[in-house]
Amino acid sequence: MSEPEWEALCDGCGRCCLRSFEDEETGMVYSTNVACHLLDTRACRCRYYSRRKTLVPECSQLRAQEIKAFRWLPITCAYRCLAEGRGLPDWHPLITGDVESVHRAGVSVRDCVISEALVHPEDMEAHIVTWVETGEW
Repeated sequence: MSEPEWEALCDGCGRCCLRSFEDEETGMVYSTNVACHLLDTRACRCRYYSRRKTLVPECSQLRAQEIKAFRWLPITCAYRCLAEGRGLPDWHPLITGDVESVHRAGVSVRDCVISEALVHPEDMEAHIVTWVETGEW
């Protein structure tokens, strides 16, 4: 798969840009409704995608070679679907031809998150959420 084809798999949900943390005792990973400050929370895309690793060194960069490690991504994520041998959800922009379909399906973080610039790190636990997995595939 070429780099442009790999990048096109992203549905634009923005959920991989949310702050999460792991409980060191249990290994459980908790997601929040707090987005990286680089995320355009309306478009659900990184404002500085090509420079994100420089601006936010801990930013995850998904690579096809590491596909087996994608279990932390939402079950609806195309990268995870591919890793698990499933097809794309019917609302995926590559299926519909419409980048807004992910938002209409209720899968994106649009209008559901706040920027980390507005949250003190000590208050992060108050922002833990459980994202409902939606969509059909």
